[in-house]
Amino acid sequence: MPQKKYDILLREILFQGYFRVDRFHVQHERFDGTLSPVYTREVFQRSANVSGVLLFDPQHDKVVLTEQFRVAPAAAGMNPWLIEIVSGMVDSNETPEQAARREALEEAGCEVRDLLPIAGYFSSPGGTSEFIHLFAGRINAPEEGGIFGLRSENEDIRVHVLDAAHAISLLYANEICDAQTMLALQWFATHHTDLRSRWLVSEVGTPII
Repeated sequence: MPQKKYDILLREILFQGYFRVDRFHVQHERFDGTLSPVYTREVFQRSANVSGVLLFDPQHDKVVLTEQFRVAPAAAGMNPWLIEIVSGMVDSNETPEQAARREALEEAGCEVRDLLPIAGYFSSPGGTSEFIHLFAGRINAPEEGGIFGLRSENEDIRVHVLDAAHAISLLYANEICDAQTMLALQWFATHHTDLRSRWLVSEVGTPII
């Protein structure tokens, strides 16, 4: 569809800390061709895009997920320890794919052998500029989990190594509260068999089980 006209007439920085909040004064073309009045919206700004990667070992049919404390659920009075896929911000000197590989090492100790794009999306377009690049990553899963993360970033991340069916069951049991993890597991539940077959046959001499 052709893009309609819009103008950002003024941007004010309301807060600058770990994150930033801006107020935008905007005007845009309506669907009937007229212009809207000028109005304001506050936007929670992320300094960079985010890469998320669902780590999957096709040989052993294992999924690696993480668990860590999150402040926002605590502020909402909910359980702040969330089960998630690996994710993190894309640094200015790297691509989303490079960020996914780096975060997999930092947060889970896993080296990503192949990356498959799943989707790219705004996490909450009504209020934040955050854009997430979602991937599936082929790994050799460790036999058991451990504690990972960068102390310099106050990360305390527990790694869970789960059977693929168990990981998918967490989704249907409503144990997943993180949106990008839900999307990744929903995609994985649909594509699990095909993805495993594709990645197994890409390994020379590896039989399809």
